[in-house]
Amino acid sequence: MQKGEGSMEYILMQKSYPVVKITIDENSDKCKIDKITELYMPERVPLGISVRNGVVNKEELNEWWRGRAIPLSRDGIDNVLAELEIAIPQALLKKSLGLSLSDQYWICPVGSEYRWEKVNFFDNDFSADMGNLLFGNRSSAQLNLMSPDNTSDGWLKKKWKIINGKRCLVKGGSGQSLQEPYNEAIACALMRRLNIPHTEYSVFIEERKPYCVCDDFIDRDTELISAWYIMNTEKKPNHIPVYQHFLNCCEHLGICGASDFLDRMLTMDYIIANEDRHQNNFGVIRNADTLEFIGFAPIYDSGTSLWLDTPTVLIPDHNVKSKPFKPVHSEQIKLVKSFSWLDLSKLDGFTDECYDILKTANYIDEQRRSNICKGVAERIQMLTAEITNRKSNYLDTASNDLKQDVSYSGNSEENEDLEL
Repeated sequence: MQKGEGSMEYILMQKSYPVVKITIDENSDKCKIDKITELYMPERVPLGISVRNGVVNKEELNEWWRGRAIPLSRDGIDNVLAELEIAIPQALLKKSLGLSLSDQYWICPVGSEYRWEKVNFFDNDFSADMGNLLFGNRSSAQLNLMSPDNTSDGWLKKKWKIINGKRCLVKGGSGQSLQEPYNEAIACALMRRLNIPHTEYSVFIEERKPYCVCDDFIDRDTELISAWYIMNTEKKPNHIPVYQHFLNCCEHLGICGASDFLDRMLTMDYIIANEDRHQNNFGVIRNADTLEFIGFAPIYDSGTSLWLDTPTVLIPDHNVKSKPFKPVHSEQIKLVKSFSWLDLSKLDGFTDECYDILKTANYIDEQRRSNICKGVAERIQMLTAEITNRKSNYLDTASNDLKQDVSYSGNSEENEDLEL
């Protein structure tokens, strides 16, 4: 149904549940949501978007909608948009009804006969044309843009493929070293050793370039909600640190195990010097039907690590940036509440494993391999020192407390009577 020139009415759906009726202004340079005309199921509005007195916050919903599109920072997206004669990535969302392989939200044109069961990408095939374009290839003259690639985030080249019936995400590398796929493999090797739940990546070569691939950990009944939107469920007081605010939000939403999850994630990121664990790079899984939280998503997207953008001669640099809670790892590692789960002996031989993985990389030379492995070894030593110092401080504190208790007990009249 047309709603004015260049506008179209849609119903934002979650699976087969109608959530809210919207009008998208297709004349604007942002393809933004122009109007919200009716709210059907407020409990199904995407988490982190405010609903007050039956009114959905349009600005927040627009931000969510824009964030659904391929970012302009994506490698090669300018060429793709030019070839498709499309001004902005948001315009691609309508080509695939906003469907994703990370959640169950989509837009259904008002008056259409589209049904979730017939259009979702978990149960139905999708076109490879958009993915091929994003990788610099045009597969056909008549392009079919019905693809989950229109809703993929991140700046690296990536595309979805169906491999042996599974939905899989393929990602490339960047720069001269094309290092990211190998970083993902090393992060997986580390998490296997430490028994940290994670998304398993494998590396393959295509046209002499390395790529990594992983299975989708979301299915037709679940959805991924990033930490960003978890934290947006409540306004952060100025005096509360971001780390504590996230824990508070999880507690209020009934999401269990937040502290334990963060302990493992921050420790792993410290060892591999991950510089890009932003708030959209970890999250929780929710049942899309019952809206109950299942738990934290397995750790994913760890490629921007191991001194990715650092010149070889400057590796290792231990002043690397960190996210999401502190600007540097030396501060962020102090947020880890407990290392009781960590068996440091499991890291024996890990640098050798790193070296073997990097040795398969054709664009990483011997000097860079050696420097990276040296840096990993040093960070394990630094982590060990952090744990040792923490234990020493704990023992000192406990000893002082005991001395105070003994001193107090020794000065009591009751104790003097006992000694007599």
